[in-house]
Amino acid sequence: MSYLKFDKNLMINLEQSLPKEMLRTNMSGAYHCTTIVGCNTRKQHGLLVIPVPEMDDKAHVLLSSLDESVIQHGASFNLGLHQYGNSVFSPNGHKYIREFTCESVPKVTFRVGGVILTKEKVFISHENRILIKYTLVEAHSPTLLRFRPFLAFRDANALSVENDRVNREIRHVANGISTCMYDGYPSLFMQFSKESRWVDEPNWYKGIEYYKDRDRGIPYKEDQWVPGYFELPVSKGESVIFSASTFETDPATFEQTYDAELKTRTCRTSFFNCLKNAAKQCYLKNEHGMYIMAGYPWFSVRGRDELIALPGCTLAIDHEEDYHLILESFMKALRHYLETGRKDHVIQDIDLPDIPLWTVWTIQQYRRYADPGQCASRYLDTVRYLVDSVLEGRAGNLTLHDNGLVSTEGKEKPVTWLSASIEGRPIIPRTGYILEFNALWYNALIFLLTMLEESGSDDGYAARIRAIAEKCGESFISTFLNDYGYLYDYVDGTYTDLEVRPNMAIAAGLENTPLDRRQRKKVLDFCTRELLTPKGLRSLSPKSHNYRPVYVGNPLEREYTVHQGPARPWLFGFYVDAYFKVFGISGLSFIERMLIGYEDEMTEGCIGSLSEMYDANPPYTGRGAVSTAKNVGQILASIRTVNRMSKLL
Repeated sequence: MSYLKFDKNLMINLEQSLPKEMLRTNMSGAYHCTTIVGCNTRKQHGLLVIPVPEMDDKAHVLLSSLDESVIQHGASFNLGLHQYGNSVFSPNGHKYIREFTCESVPKVTFRVGGVILTKEKVFISHENRILIKYTLVEAHSPTLLRFRPFLAFRDANALSVENDRVNREIRHVANGISTCMYDGYPSLFMQFSKESRWVDEPNWYKGIEYYKDRDRGIPYKEDQWVPGYFELPVSKGESVIFSASTFETDPATFEQTYDAELKTRTCRTSFFNCLKNAAKQCYLKNEHGMYIMAGYPWFSVRGRDELIALPGCTLAIDHEEDYHLILESFMKALRHYLETGRKDHVIQDIDLPDIPLWTVWTIQQYRRYADPGQCASRYLDTVRYLVDSVLEGRAGNLTLHDNGLVSTEGKEKPVTWLSASIEGRPIIPRTGYILEFNALWYNALIFLLTMLEESGSDDGYAARIRAIAEKCGESFISTFLNDYGYLYDYVDGTYTDLEVRPNMAIAAGLENTPLDRRQRKKVLDFCTRELLTPKGLRSLSPKSHNYRPVYVGNPLEREYTVHQGPARPWLFGFYVDAYFKVFGISGLSFIERMLIGYEDEMTEGCIGSLSEMYDANPPYTGRGAVSTAKNVGQILASIRTVNRMSKLL
């Protein structure tokens, strides 16, 4: 039985099936995303969504969807599904769905009278190309299949409207056609593995709606261009493969390409395998290097997100070589910024003040999970370079003080992960001594000392680092730890922020922390009582008058809410580390039970992955980006930690 399987009763109930989405990527920036019933509910949904670097750095929807029809005895049964005004759905193809599974690839089974038709989709790795395999499992009469492509040729965050600028030219290629709606875009090649007939029938399909966008208070209606349709006969037991790409291919190779790609897939037969697949979906490889996308469908590569995601999305799934390649690309960009002040054109936010500190943490995870013996010889110079960038004042908006702590200016511009802003100004103006910045700084200093000792470099430089670390540890306790037992979120001069936020879990969960076991436990108790949910740690305690648990409303309302309550799964990874440091092996059963909450999400939201955030109150609905690398990575790391602890029993 498939781990991800939905039967007819769920599929035909749109209230249950429409919220469930699926994502496939080519690991080079292109993707396919829609709902499990094939109805697009966001403007970012599409069958073939690709970057067009000649135009900009955004993703663009070329092929929005492909409506299939089964024709027998002159009667046509359309399997497509679109939403129009007044919640009208047409042509209601979901009523023919009998089953959806997603083990190696997404597979939908349709039944139309005596006809059983399956549909399987594969995105080809590192190519702007998707293959869809249709198999006529059962039929008692001659059967014709008709395919009607819905074209957009637009920015994935924009909408298409009827216009007279459309290029109507259709060029015939092997078993298909190519077309390009607007200048500047690549041509779209649509081909079949067997000969097909193209019928010109150009038309605008008007008023297609995306309810997810409507609920977010942003524009949600568009018109799509349908230039005509394909027709081809198919026999019982026969399979036909459709290819959509930005280049012409040989139809004779479709089956071989499909089968070869299938062999590379991680079968989603378990919680771990689902997350492993989701992690690999976020890989990005291009001519500049190898990276991790922050998430889909609207994120790009973001510095802090990539660093937090990297260990779990590589080392926790035994992809050590990918870890080194991604870190190499990142360090090349970071060195360039630290030495020239010029930002990278691929990695966003590389100028944030905590980036060197998170980079050290990421390297520390290699020592923890992969190869302790090789870490110092491989990365000691890198860690020393990063620590020195802070000591020498090259880390941008990060200042080292005589007390060993680091401060940053965050009143005018957001600099931490709590980055919500209105007109560029932070809603939460974290400035001065930032809790997690200083926790990461202390951790980096002690980690550097550890590697210096392991490499036999315990000289005057090490003594200097040790002195700064001792000052930092003492100042950390006196600055952040309050009489209640939790940690101030930030301290700016005489102002101490009293809000209970999850950054204290980062401080308690780091391998090196100034907190002793008793202090760690008090911090952990606060996190457990006020912040812990089945979907991660709340971004703010419910006891705060600023608490806003549900991430809904128009863009302004959501911006005010995003860091005032909604839970983040990635923070749970630090909570897990803190929990085991306090309770040891006795905490295993509790953490295992908590992980069940994340496994439940494998059949919700974007199936097989984790959303950007979750409402802070029941039923903890997923919100934001449908698949997020740092959430996936940190839960994978937690599973790895649990497995290691289990071996100690």
